[in-house]
Amino acid sequence: MRIFRSTLLAGAFVVTGFAGAAYAENPMVGGAAMYADKTIVENAVNSKDHTTLVAAVKEAGLVETLSGAGPFTVFAPTNEAFAALPAGTVETLLKPENKAQLVTILTCHVIGAKAMAADVMKMVKDDGGAHKVKTVGGCELTLKDEGGKVTVTDENGNVANVTIADVEQSNGVIHVVDKVLLPKM
Repeated sequence: MRIFRSTLLAGAFVVTGFAGAAYAENPMVGGAAMYADKTIVENAVNSKDHTTLVAAVKEAGLVETLSGAGPFTVFAPTNEAFAALPAGTVETLLKPENKAQLVTILTCHVIGAKAMAADVMKMVKDDGGAHKVKTVGGCELTLKDEGGKVTVTDENGNVANVTIADVEQSNGVIHVVDKVLLPKM
């Protein structure tokens, strides 16, 4: 197993029922099968729980990037996570004049490496329960182990939990999160 500390791997994972081994097959996400031989974008478009994320990725012009070779770790906020933002936030971000801000927010959910749950849990443990990581968007996330689960805290103190971990992709891994991670603005 290779861990590239220079690129820093990140993740937030519910570890209940996870014994550190890779899943034999990918979990379902948003009622859809996820295929390890498809890209992040090819799989995400099939999840009914990620329609807002997919629309945002398209509007931001990140489809080609997230369809590329990677590897990437994507913390994929659900529709419910986006709906929890203040009223009108998503609509405002999807306007063409706000593309730069949208790109920054979305890339703060992406790590430029493949980080499976076992790797992340080891880094958190090795760092005494908290591990900091930089995202592709330049944000710093803090990973912590809170009562048997790892949480991801953004630069504003928002805490996200991974609800589905280790969804392997041909160009990385998706971890479904319950909050939108935001950069300090």
